Amino acid sequence: MITVPGGQVTLTDRRTQHSWTVEVAPYLLAAHPLTQAAHTETTATHRQDSEHDGGRLPAHSLSWWDAVRYCNTLSQQEGLTPAYRLHDATDDGTEADGADGGITWDRTADGYRLPTEAEWEHACRAGTEGPRYGPLDDIAWHRGNSQERIHEVATRRPNSWGLYDMLGNIWEWCWDLYDPDVYGSYRVLKGGGWYDPHWSCRTSVRRRSHPTLRIEDIGLRLARTPRTHP
Repeated sequence: MITVPGGQVTLTDRRTQHSWTVEVAPYLLAAHPLTQAAHTETTATHRQDSEHDGGRLPAHSLSWWDAVRYCNTLSQQEGLTPAYRLHDATDDGTEADGADGGITWDRTADGYRLPTEAEWEHACRAGTEGPRYGPLDDIAWHRGNSQERIHEVATRRPNSWGLYDMLGNIWEWCWDLYDPDVYGSYRVLKGGGWYDPHWSCRTSVRRRSHPTLRIEDIGLRLARTPRTHP
């Protein structure tokens, strides 16, 4: 996990032409997306082809609900306080279309969680102000250089804070609802993927999907709130 300093980030939604500024406190963020090997070790569930690369491909085809449950499972295994409290949630989360999505986030918990959209974008930018933190082919797997397939994590150049694959390779779930007034329980995805054209692999781009969606270019990156001491 990388310690990400606090700061301020301005988010933009191209659909509505709306921008808003968020203050971000310091937090911890994984250096790369969750790998298939790590997912298998935690859940004892092997659903993907990972033997040929030692499990270094990103874990994919995970819904937002899968990601939330994974965070809680890993937290429990490591003796941390789970970040999420699930309320009357079925295995596939199909009932979670209400305003709260059937879940609450304990922001005091030190367990694993998904980053907020503001945390994700703040980390991706790493102090830069342009659309990307470096030349796209150097930092990301995208449609133009991926041979239309997923790649092992941390094989492109990281940003200046040591974070790999923030752009390209795989979209990453964030905690936030995309626009609950219009899209209900749809959650935010960030980063772009291995099949996306170059214009989708930009720091500010935000995508939305239903929290039950499982597709081969979506995964997650773990975050944590640092422990506080009296």
